[in-house]
Amino acid sequence: MKVTVDEGKCCGAGTCVMLAPDVFDQRDDDGIVILLDETPGAGLHAIVREAASVCPGVAISVSEDA
Repeated sequence: MKVTVDEGKCCGAGTCVMLAPDVFDQRDDDGIVILLDETPGAGLHAIVREAASVCPGVAISVSEDA
């Protein structure tokens, strides 16, 4: 799995951080997403997919071609 984020689409809702804090964080000044791990381990794949699916800004992309 490979994760990418589009900071321009991020609205700072923080749902991704709540779901997968090992993979996502937020900037202190504006809440925009920070990608901590672009290739998370298999144990995180399901929750990262969920984070991408509930992202209100559609800022998270997941590719299965790691």
